[in-house]
Amino acid sequence: MGTILAVCVSARKGIRKKNVGQAMFLENFGIEGDAHAGNWHRQVSLLAWESIEKMRAKGLQVNAGSFAENITTRGMDLVSLPIGSRISIGNGVVFEVTQIGKECHTRCAIYTLAGDCVMPREGVFARVIHGGMVKVGDGIAQLSPVAALAS
Repeated sequence: MGTILAVCVSARKGIRKKNVGQAMFLENFGIEGDAHAGNWHRQVSLLAWESIEKMRAKGLQVNAGSFAENITTRGMDLVSLPIGSRISIGNGVVFEVTQIGKECHTRCAIYTLAGDCVMPREGVFARVIHGGMVKVGDGIAQLSPVAALAS
């Protein structure tokens, strides 16, 4: 089981997201008020703090939200989650993993500074199956296949 370190939003695409501490996640939409929300397969993005630390080790001053992720976690191997797996956060919020990594059509500011960016390889994208409030400090865990089928 992991922990939620940050819940981040932005009003526009293409910019860093700000940690707002908590946010309402709407079923089959994403985070209320976030630029990336909508009826598509990448409603929510997640990135592990461990991935951010890789970039910090290269000398970058990056934090939660620097990669435009909605949720920053610690202690859960997000990248190893199979597509279609479900994860539970806090009190009943459920996401379904839809994509691992993404193609970057243009090099972001992080890539330009460091010559690398972790989001294309280690960013996890999901859709909201069951909505609700998610806040910093909430637990996050992969649901067992039986539990996932019931949700």
